[in-house]
Amino acid sequence: MESNIVEIRGLTKRYHDFTLHDLDLDLPAGCVLGLVGENGAGKSTTIRLIMDALERDGGTVKVFGVDNQSKAFHSLKEDVGVVLDETFVPEVITAKQLGKIMAGTYKQWDQGAYEGWLERFKLPGNKKFKEYSRGMTMKLAIAAALSHHAKLLLLDEATGGLDPMVREELLEVFADFAAQDGHAVLLSSHIVSDLERICDYIAFLHRGRLKLLEEKDVLLDRYGILKCTKEQLANVPQDAVHGKRVGTYGVEALVDRAFMPRDAVVDRANLEDIILYLSKEDEK
Repeated sequence: MESNIVEIRGLTKRYHDFTLHDLDLDLPAGCVLGLVGENGAGKSTTIRLIMDALERDGGTVKVFGVDNQSKAFHSLKEDVGVVLDETFVPEVITAKQLGKIMAGTYKQWDQGAYEGWLERFKLPGNKKFKEYSRGMTMKLAIAAALSHHAKLLLLDEATGGLDPMVREELLEVFADFAAQDGHAVLLSSHIVSDLERICDYIAFLHRGRLKLLEEKDVLLDRYGILKCTKEQLANVPQDAVHGKRVGTYGVEALVDRAFMPRDAVVDRANLEDIILYLSKEDEK
């Protein structure tokens, strides 16, 4: 039976203009969990709360079975590799110098592994950080996160703004990492196609609330796209309709396949379809 690397119950964080509401979330070992949602949905807030980098207003977070506000969690932080959307590295630092800094920070730092990642990612050791492209910047952050024997990767928009070839390379790295015994990855992204490719589970945050948490394959099997007229849609059980798009010539709707008549033509929905239509569900 899979154990959970991360367990979140009732997690709440309040700001003056936003609230993350009562979040329940599990990340099993051996899995990649994709955290998706619009900008401001609470994805970055969730990752920072997992690392106890923000003070929570309610709920609990356990990482490797340990409450993340306990003293015991501080000794486990080395088992967590974190890559944020904004990487804070002094502009004049080189990759080689960063390695020395990290060696003084992490007891588990593996210089050989770090140099191996620099070589694999084709990152120049003596080039200053300010001269790095966006892709090189993210690769350097990921190289560092992978070089202190972490078992959990928390990745906040780690593939955002990167060209398709770089994203392909990094997704392969993340999938290989999660496949190792006792490892897991939480990847937040607005690039839904990336999540569809490598994730085992999908968590959809919408306006600070968890709208769904499900196995990716279950989602893809459950939902489909129905193309029909408004009159035909009116005859579909409304509990089976999960968002729609009304056009000049008809309607497209995300529907639950199990409730569709046998003669209904329902096209396959990809993950991006599902997320977009569920965002519109309240408008049906």
